[in-house]
Amino acid sequence: IVIDEAHNVAERGNNSSLRAKLAKLLSRRSDTLIMLSATPHDGKAKSFASLMNMLDPTAIANPEEYGPEDIKGLYIRRFKKDIQAQVESAFKERQISVASCDAGLEEEAAFDVFTKLKFASIDQKRTGGQLFKTTLEKSLYSSPAACLDTIGNRIERLNKTGDERYNRDIESLQELHESVRQISSKVFSKYQKLLATIKDSHKGFGWTGKDKTDRLVIFTERIETLFFLHSSLLRDLNLKSDQINILHGGMSDMDQQQMVEAFGKEESPVRLLIASDVASEGINLHYLCHRMIHFDIPWSLMVFQQRNGRIDRYGQERTPQIVYLVTQSNNEKIRGDMRILELLIQKDEETVKNIGDPAEFY
Repeated sequence: IVIDEAHNVAERGNNSSLRAKLAKLLSRRSDTLIMLSATPHDGKAKSFASLMNMLDPTAIANPEEYGPEDIKGLYIRRFKKDIQAQVESAFKERQISVASCDAGLEEEAAFDVFTKLKFASIDQKRTGGQLFKTTLEKSLYSSPAACLDTIGNRIERLNKTGDERYNRDIESLQELHESVRQISSKVFSKYQKLLATIKDSHKGFGWTGKDKTDRLVIFTERIETLFFLHSSLLRDLNLKSDQINILHGGMSDMDQQQMVEAFGKEESPVRLLIASDVASEGINLHYLCHRMIHFDIPWSLMVFQQRNGRIDRYGQERTPQIVYLVTQSNNEKIRGDMRILELLIQKDEETVKNIGDPAEFY
């Protein structure tokens, strides 16, 4: 018996899932059991113990308390570097580059308004105010569309309370809203850098969308940014509506699967896929695609690898080309936060160079 994605059959909580019950039944009926998973441990001792006990019912007496010696010989950890020499042609060395752009006047004005932003009442909450500022900041770094959506939603919530104490906070948010609203796609530096990266054959991809075997994927964290990119790129790249698709968590599993399958079929008209991080794990985008652009820089090293792993995986026949877009600002606060993102990019690169497989790093 071979069970792939075996973490899905681990026992969790007091009630076992039907999958877990089936796997347990099969484990007792099989002569040989092989369980495969890239993420076998979910951080809970009891859950992982259930998998080990399917392999050997006598391995772990107390599923809450055990160590490596108890399960020695039951698992093998394998990384890309372990088998790279055997399948050299199947793993191409990725090319990573950072495309930097200077924030425009309208963006700098919005950054200044944001950094001076102080809430009279929202900040009185112990954690709520700071959490909202972080959400607001991340949306601002993503795109004007995402930031305007975040501001609009919070103003609506504050208005619904009917509490006059929030009036000053609403005014502050409206000021930021007006400032961000001035950043059109024409003066949005990161978007213009995206266009240049896609079109420029000297410093970028020189991608036109005409080659049906050369497809492009763009990742973003925010849904509103995803919709902004869809409408803007459709216009600015002169693509037809069936040549560009969006993939996000609000879609059904079936719709997501169909979209991914279409992206990998040569006869499909789709050329460009814009995806949220719902597409960063467990799907194959490498069949006709070796180019990826991070429009938003994730704040997690794990997400870096999950995204990059969609095109940099076994069977990729071309060199993966990965680009990170980074905005440079004169604002000290913004520049400091952007520097953190740049360090994450560097850390990710060094991990790949030093140990060959970032999965070991985590």
